[in-house]
Amino acid sequence: MTSSSAGRLASVLITAVSFAYTVIALTYFEWSAGYGAAAGVAVLAVISTHYLNMRAGLSGRRPPLFPLTLALQAVATYLPDPLLPGGMSSVSAPLLAGTLLVFLPLRWGGALVGLMMAYEGVAIWVIFNMWVVTLFYVVTIPTTGAMIYALVRFTRVTADLEQARAELADAAVLKERLRISRDLHDGLGRSLTAIALKGDLASRLLERDPVAARTEVGELVQVAREAAQDVRQVARGYRAMSLAGEVDRAVALLESSGIGVQAHLADVALPGRSEEALAWAVREAVTNLLRHSRATTCTITTSAKDGRLRLEVANDGAPPASGPPGGGLTGLAERAAQAGGSCTAAPAGAGGFLLAMEVTA
Repeated sequence: MTSSSAGRLASVLITAVSFAYTVIALTYFEWSAGYGAAAGVAVLAVISTHYLNMRAGLSGRRPPLFPLTLALQAVATYLPDPLLPGGMSSVSAPLLAGTLLVFLPLRWGGALVGLMMAYEGVAIWVIFNMWVVTLFYVVTIPTTGAMIYALVRFTRVTADLEQARAELADAAVLKERLRISRDLHDGLGRSLTAIALKGDLASRLLERDPVAARTEVGELVQVAREAAQDVRQVARGYRAMSLAGEVDRAVALLESSGIGVQAHLADVALPGRSEEALAWAVREAVTNLLRHSRATTCTITTSAKDGRLRLEVANDGAPPASGPPGGGLTGLAERAAQAGGSCTAAPAGAGGFLLAMEVTA
């Protein structure tokens, strides 16, 4: 049920209850000597103030001039008692009980409802001297008040749940956008860098070594196809990556670019999220190495200790300082955190650079 339909239902039920009590009140009093007209005025005052209060309550706010409207409803409920035969509050107090429970803390609203019950019990007993009638009117106060309170709370909870659902939907959309942005940056960055390097190498080899140039062009086409596949996987939200596979691709790419590579991987079975985070780290490190450094050597190693696996990708060509970390390193830090670890990237040694990631093994 939507908040609007719940609000309409609650409004209809509360209006029906108010109308029922209006009919009871108007038939309860004698119409002689002007008592009926006075009762009508009193009932109109009760219903009007009750309507204003409940309309605000169903909207999740307090009525204008609160607590004056609450005080006016209380006055309209109890002021006519000495002026009308049989009293007025016996049929209007249940509406006031609902208002008290809606707008006051339950401990205070409940205490006031208890006082109202005690007052009505004494007043009705004095008038009718019948315990059945007295009990009926006394019990009507908390039951009607609780019903009104439950209807208002039901409406507000429904509205809050709808708002929470909308916020969760917005958060899910934002999360998916961030995932696509991060995966495209990390995935296509390496592929486009490789395409640029192989295209440049092929153009330089075209005249002096056409066979080698054709080989580079063929590899360029293969990398382009892999990039297209990456885009399709990102769109589907499926990224099946392995650390060993990514290291093999990194070694092949770096060696084809004239960079010496050594890779030493520990034989450790990893959870899917941890292995994926490490694979992304290798890809990002290699992409940054090719883009931003003049490295000639690179080492990729993993080591296990105390239930954690540490990946280190080191090279001898630190990139120039360029301010805060880019989107790729920020994405790696997020992936590492999701795998229960951390990621750092900083200059190391004499002109070198080290990217390190630790994850839960």
